[in-house]
Amino acid sequence: MTPRERLQTAYELAFYPPRLHMAWRQVQKNPSDSTGELGELLDQAWLLHQALPEYGYASQRALNRLALYQAKARAFGMVTFLANIRKYCSRPEITARIVPGNLVRDIGLPPLSR
Repeated sequence: MTPRERLQTAYELAFYPPRLHMAWRQVQKNPSDSTGELGELLDQAWLLHQALPEYGYASQRALNRLALYQAKARAFGMVTFLANIRKYCSRPEITARIVPGNLVRDIGLPPLSR
């Protein structure tokens, strides 16, 4: 997976409910998947829900989009769901409370429809 694809996948896990549910089903079927690349992507997704950074981000537009994604994700309970998946996978606790600036990119997500 290229770095761009990894970042896109982390954004989808953090803010696109169908993608997070797919990851959950994958973890349930094969718990050993959570120790590799999927576990790292879950960690990145968790970091995307932390407080917005004051500096080091790509652009104001990217920061605004991330803030909008964070706000909309609350309606779907994605923060709690992501935390529970990470706990189920026995991922180490992340102490960072700010989104790393290198994760703030202008990433578009697929449209969410019923």
